[in-house]
Amino acid sequence: MSALRKTVKVLAADIDVITWPQAVSKIAAWAKVRHSAYVCICNVHSVVSATQSPEFEAIINQADMATPDGAPVAWVIRRKGEPSQERINGPDLMWKYCAHAESTGESIFLYGGMQNTLDILRGKLAQHFPKLKIAGMYSPPFRPLTAKEDQSVINQINQSGAGTVWISLGCPKQEKWMAEHKGKINAVMVGVGAAFDYHAGTIVRAPLWMQKSGLEWLHRLASEPRRLWKRYLVTNSLFIFHILKNSIGK
Repeated sequence: MSALRKTVKVLAADIDVITWPQAVSKIAAWAKVRHSAYVCICNVHSVVSATQSPEFEAIINQADMATPDGAPVAWVIRRKGEPSQERINGPDLMWKYCAHAESTGESIFLYGGMQNTLDILRGKLAQHFPKLKIAGMYSPPFRPLTAKEDQSVINQINQSGAGTVWISLGCPKQEKWMAEHKGKINAVMVGVGAAFDYHAGTIVRAPLWMQKSGLEWLHRLASEPRRLWKRYLVTNSLFIFHILKNSIGK
């Protein structure tokens, strides 16, 4: 099922050179035949984490698609000879795909987030995409599932008929979950981070001008400083360090 891919190495991660229409159409082609695949949405935190963990590096590099989420990641790809590469982020990819799924009659499954967030999200999706089929939703507990519970979730997803499973567990938990379930879940798994909260409105997303200028991370840091300071300040610094080191090394 793997079509020819073009990737660029961003630190240790192989990131796809891809457009919005290509990303949607590739996922749709896999979903149509319920191919077990997974898509990683890779920002600075993801690519830096891949340099720190061989396990996580393998998960990213074995993904069926790894999109450049985060302006700095897209910027590196543009600097490496792909000047038109856009930022392909999780929330917008999910929204664009819901529009596609509504038009084709494909059903989706939502995995992750708090139950109240899922309930609000279902309502918001129904408002914007009234014909979209949501085959099921599952809010996992804040602990590892038992083998029996996990198998029950796998059965629920497979029996739902969903072509895609949108996963909001945060990095690196969602990437590990997708890798562990490839070959078990008969659908395309897409890890979209905080997309459920953004679309439900439980977390306010950065203004469009900040998104376009690569400052969405700053808005998130200002919104949740205690939880996110290390992710953004430390990993952003490490990203710059690695990029400069690689440039000097050449």
